[in-house]
Amino acid sequence: MSDYTVGYIVGSISSTSINRRLAKALTKVAPEGVTLHEISIKDLPFYSPDFDADYPQVARDFKQAIADVDGVVIVTPEYSRSLPGVLKNALDWAARPYGQGSFDGKPTAIIGTSGGSVSTAAAQQHLKAILSHYNAPTLGQPEGYIQSLPGLFTEAGDVTDEGTAAFLRSYLEAFTVLIDRYRD
Repeated sequence: MSDYTVGYIVGSISSTSINRRLAKALTKVAPEGVTLHEISIKDLPFYSPDFDADYPQVARDFKQAIADVDGVVIVTPEYSRSLPGVLKNALDWAARPYGQGSFDGKPTAIIGTSGGSVSTAAAQQHLKAILSHYNAPTLGQPEGYIQSLPGLFTEAGDVTDEGTAAFLRSYLEAFTVLIDRYRD
């Protein structure tokens, strides 16, 4: 296995987000040679086309962080059967200005957790539609719908269930296969 640098975007800005715990868990269970680091969205202002001529530095840094990684994992909660507004805002920044989309050709994977039995399935379907429009090659299988039962992820990102930890490792291994297809 080659070395992979994977950025992850947590689609929640809550410090107590269970999806942030899932992201930390991914970093802890990552296979050898896979390094994950967060691409933060919390400081992005609301997107407006008024910025297209002169992006603020925080947005330029966000776009550069996406460019600098081999692939991006989006760890999304589900809000009202869709993706959170802060995540959609970040994706709007990444997609603009026209013709300079950060996700164009960038291998991307989606995973999420919630307390419900269908997890983040609806949010992920909406997100896949957006990423398809952005021309982002997106991991199809395995799908990452994780039901977050109490205690499954510790605050430090430890996974208390070995079956879940094994799934997360295999998920990242499958993502590296997608990344390899698009490496320069």
